[in-house]
Parts: sequence; C-alpha cells; structure tokens
Amino acid sequence: MNEQARKLVHLVFGVAIAAVILILPREEAIMLFSGSLLVGLVLADLVKAGHRVPLVTLLVMHLEREGEFPGKGAICFVVSSLFCTVFFPSLVAATGVLTLAVLDSASALVGMHYGRKRLNGKKTLEGFLAGVIINSLVLLLLIDPVRAFLVSLVAGTVELAIPLDDNLLIPPAACLCLSLLGA
Repeated sequence: MNEQARKLVHLVFGVAIAAVILILPREEAIMLFSGSLLVGLVLADLVKAGHRVPLVTLLVMHLEREGEFPGKGAICFVVSSLFCTVFFPSLVAATGVLTLAVLDSASALVGMHYGRKRLNGKKTLEGFLAGVIINSLVLLLLIDPVRAFLVSLVAGTVELAIPLDDNLLIPPAACLCLSLLGA
C-alpha cells in the first residue's frame, strides 16, 4: 500500500464530493451518493469474494490498508458525506467534506515527511498543526477566517483524539461545529 498515493486519492475524492454538494441540487446529490454507496458495496463485496474487477481490484491492491474491508475508506467517506448532505445545508455539508479531504491528507503527508513529535500513536504535532493551518486556508474559499480556523481545530482534534475511522467522524464534527457557530 502506498500511503502517499492513498492520501492524494483521498484529497481528490473529497474535493470532488464537496463540489458535487455545492453544484448539484440537494436531492440529486443525495441520490448520487446513495447510488454510489450501493455500487461501492457491491464492488467491494465482489473483490472480497476474490473476483477481479477492472480498476477496482487495482485500486484496492495499491491503496487499501492491509486487513481492511475492500474500499472501507471510500465507503465510510461516502456514508459521512451522505449523512452531512441529508442533515446540514449544502454549504455546511461541503465544508465538512472538504475538511476531511484536506485536513486528513495534509496532516498525514506532513506528518509522514516532517513529523518528529508523536502525540497519539502514529499522529504527530507537525501533522496536526499543518492540517489545521492548511485546512483553515482552504476553507477561506467557503467561510470566514474565524469559522475556518475553529472548524479546522475541532476537526483536527477529533482526528487526533478519537480512535475511530476519521472518514466517518470528521465531516459530521465539522458540520456540527460550523452549525453551532451560526453558519
């Protein structure tokens, strides 16, 4: 598994989902994510059963972590994106999804290359700070600076402190934070 390639795919995938939330009408985005989830689960089940599915098998072989259900990260990403799209306004949902894409990717890539001070297992202070700062800058495209920083800080803390799948947790946490801040 190539962690750098995995994080770059994660970033592109997340930016695309956030764009869909902003561009498509809400109902259409919900239908697209629901359909994608079903197709993704079927493809993952085929790969898990040993079938070779063009492109999907290749992606799973090179990007999936050892011992994980095939496509688990992508499936969790779509589930949390769908949840946010259903329960939050489009701008808030897109901000939550974009936060997962940018913060998680930036934190991991900086942490892998420059991380020295371990905070929680594999996480590093350098990765945490880079993720919060880079995500705050990207979120300025959608929201004001104070909200961008606070959402990034909350999301970074969730990623650092909670040992569950961040693909499931970061978007709802970011959306909830933004909603509580009055967005």
